[in-house]
Amino acid sequence: MNLAFATATELVELYRRKQASPVDAVRACLAQIARHDPQLGAFVFRDDDAALAAARESHARWQRGAPLGALDGVPVTIKDLVLTRGAPTLRGSRTIDAAGPWTIDAPATARLREAGAIILGKTTTPEMGWKAVTDSPLTGVARNPWDASRTPGGSSGGAAIAAATGMGALHVGTDGGGSIRVPSSFCGIFGLKPSFGRVPAWPLSPTGTVAHLGPMTRSVHDAALMMNAITRPDARDWHALPYDARDYREGLDEGIAGARIAWSPRLGRFDVEHDVDTITRDALRAFADAGARVEDVDPPLPDVHAIFRVHWWIGCYNAVRGIAPEKRAPMDRGLLRIADEARNLDVDDYLDAVAARAAFGSAMRAFHQRYDFLVTPAVAVAPFTAGTLAPEALGSVGSDWTTWASFSYPFNLTQQPAATVPCGFTASGLPIGLQIVGAMHDDRGVLRAARAFERARPWQASYARFAPA
Repeated sequence: MNLAFATATELVELYRRKQASPVDAVRACLAQIARHDPQLGAFVFRDDDAALAAARESHARWQRGAPLGALDGVPVTIKDLVLTRGAPTLRGSRTIDAAGPWTIDAPATARLREAGAIILGKTTTPEMGWKAVTDSPLTGVARNPWDASRTPGGSSGGAAIAAATGMGALHVGTDGGGSIRVPSSFCGIFGLKPSFGRVPAWPLSPTGTVAHLGPMTRSVHDAALMMNAITRPDARDWHALPYDARDYREGLDEGIAGARIAWSPRLGRFDVEHDVDTITRDALRAFADAGARVEDVDPPLPDVHAIFRVHWWIGCYNAVRGIAPEKRAPMDRGLLRIADEARNLDVDDYLDAVAARAAFGSAMRAFHQRYDFLVTPAVAVAPFTAGTLAPEALGSVGSDWTTWASFSYPFNLTQQPAATVPCGFTASGLPIGLQIVGAMHDDRGVLRAARAFERARPWQASYARFAPA
């Protein structure tokens, strides 16, 4: 077995049986980084010596039969928006001093470290995480592992690249408008945006209560295992939900027979590329075959584009307002543009958007009284040219990322759990994802539905192309 592509679950079992070492696993992942990262751009920071030193400590614990936790020795990465002790958090920006000091772990980082996970490094993001593709003035253009001329999506693009290519087993992503689900779709991995507050976060994102943290992995089981760690409480997050100590792996294989699924291929209003439509419609059959009751129905969707733009534009303004004008020259022009546009919004615009968001959230709560899950395409388009903000020939899909990523951010507004599962490939070999949305707080249900799909349409064999011959 190539340890770089072993799941976290498999690695821990190999360590327990003394059939592999965390040192071997970290070295395998570092070999994958050396093989793929120069071309793809997944990492902004690495400390290979520190990772190997931590792996040796983990190996000693396993030899004594005293692992720190269920993730001891598992290689992980942290997105460059999430604080990490001993590593700079530069947010994809040249305006932040890499010298730090960097002495604090964010809650997710702290929980992984406490469980014994080995941090390989920080993964790339667009500046301040502002868009759904991954390029930045700091790190340049990240590229899709399936076709390096295409974007991996964003803003957790580095994490998605790393997951697909064996540069770690578990990856922390953030999602304020699709930033876990879009790159998971574009890179052919599993990604979960949990219910808001399920994974403690500190400090709060500049974009506020639309921003979530969650796992990006190569399997649903690994995401459930990771949730056991990162959902543990942290008093610094006053938005956090009450801690639920149940194992997220419990009931994962119970299936979805009898579940009520609403299938909405366009959310009632959005255009979708032909390949995306064809592949996701075919994938939908897996739910019916698993015993779910599937009905074509659209949720009560308002003008979510207008609502989200107000929240997101103001959030981006919040992200840059503390940066002195004379230091903004190296910043992403698109980020500065929308931050400047946010100045044209007034209090009435904001209050109207807040009220519309609340009404939409209430409507979705009522919708999920009738349906357990809403299933949609994850993204309206297939991966497009790297270094651009939108496909060249969008037609009616639009030219702004908030238009082509229109299936994701509605559920940041409502704060519901939503996951992306790989569901197929275009004729040119580009991954396509399917989105599963659950009722607020039903993170376990979303994982169970995703696992049912994974069992019916397993995707792990596709990663073999990234392993050495």
